[in-house]
Amino acid sequence: MSELILIAASGLAREVLAMVRSSGQYDVVGLLDDDREMAGVTVDGAPVLGTIDEAAKYTHAFVLVCIGSGRAREAVVDRLTAMGLNEARYATAIDPSVQYPEDCRIGRGSILLRNVTLTAAVTLGSHVVVMPSVTFTHDDDVADFATFAAGVSLGGGVRVGRAAYLGMNSSVRERVSVGAYATVGMGAAVLSNVPDGETWVGVPAREIDKDSFLFKGAP
Repeated sequence: MSELILIAASGLAREVLAMVRSSGQYDVVGLLDDDREMAGVTVDGAPVLGTIDEAAKYTHAFVLVCIGSGRAREAVVDRLTAMGLNEARYATAIDPSVQYPEDCRIGRGSILLRNVTLTAAVTLGSHVVVMPSVTFTHDDDVADFATFAAGVSLGGGVRVGRAAYLGMNSSVRERVSVGAYATVGMGAAVLSNVPDGETWVGVPAREIDKDSFLFKGAP
């Protein structure tokens, strides 16, 4: 069984830990976290071994970045790359309940939790995090570091940009795109393209001013 180091003592790390233990995919050696007060603490039976800067010394273990924010995951992966960790060092953790045919592609460093469905010709990039019961329909294409909260549904041919975040139970109409670093709110129904970096909420979803928390153009 391959050894695994989890980056960040987070709730996501606890979920991944439970998943890989039950499936026998990996032997989790421990966790690394930059909160020095966590050093020596045990998280669900796995020890916090030190800070993220110590990842390079665990040369025989795979690594998985368990941070919910795509931007934060991207920053940590950039940091690990500067330390000499290449893509081959990253694990991919997929719950045994996940359904996907042979023409689907899942990048390294990605995490797919229970009851995720990929129907046909779905492509997920590297370091994508997918929470339980997310549905990807035919020909969806997801860029690196995107994050999907529980219950998200994508229609066919949807494009999701780098480090985008889709909130719990949101949905995206077929052939619509969600831009890089964009945010889709909980329960939103996206019917038209979301530009890079914008936050959209509501049914139907439209842009919200993050400073005033009002819809753009609202009186």
